[in-house]
Amino acid sequence: MTTTSIFARNAGRVTSVVFAALAACAGSTALAQDALGWYGGANAGRTSATIDDARITSGLAAGGLRTNSISDRDRDTGYKVFGGYQINRNFAVEGGYFDLGKFGYTANTTPTGSLSGDMRVKGLNLDLVGSLPLSERFSAFGRVGLNYAQTRDNFSSTGAVRVTNANPSANGTNYKLGVGLQYSLSNAWSLRGELERYRVKDGVGNRGHIDMASVGLLYRFGGKV
Repeated sequence: MTTTSIFARNAGRVTSVVFAALAACAGSTALAQDALGWYGGANAGRTSATIDDARITSGLAAGGLRTNSISDRDRDTGYKVFGGYQINRNFAVEGGYFDLGKFGYTANTTPTGSLSGDMRVKGLNLDLVGSLPLSERFSAFGRVGLNYAQTRDNFSSTGAVRVTNANPSANGTNYKLGVGLQYSLSNAWSLRGELERYRVKDGVGNRGHIDMASVGLLYRFGGKV
């Protein structure tokens, strides 16, 4: 099963949530944009992928089967937990654990049968994060890094369709990218909204992207609440 991304699909929704929170939390406390040291946090949001229906149809045709319909399950809920170290005002190193959720499809064929496939993706990441302060509380950031993803596929079939390997899996290192906005609620707490792209490989050797649009909280250790 191949995944390619729909990177901007949830951007409007995430941006609306972030700016609503910013309006609710406006204040006048002076905050240090260049606070150094350790921090941690967590994000949660929607993940999305595009199932390669043309490849599925082609694979079934190679086995003498005609595809009548395909139903895709291309969205899920994902999350990540992370820790990092703020090196200076503009750069930090950040690592964490992510679970992007589960995606799949069901194809119905002639002669009568069906093929269902599901893929779950989770793993570890290490990123370099660059920040650009826009105001006393507000900043933009981008990230580039590596993810070590574990994918677990599960295939099942009925009728005329036959599956030779029902549970393939893959582990691999690929790149990841992201952009986001951050708002400092206090010297200790910040609110984040992010769009991230994870490059992954599934259990049958296909490569693609899974994207996550999320919001989360960051806590700086030693900062004043």
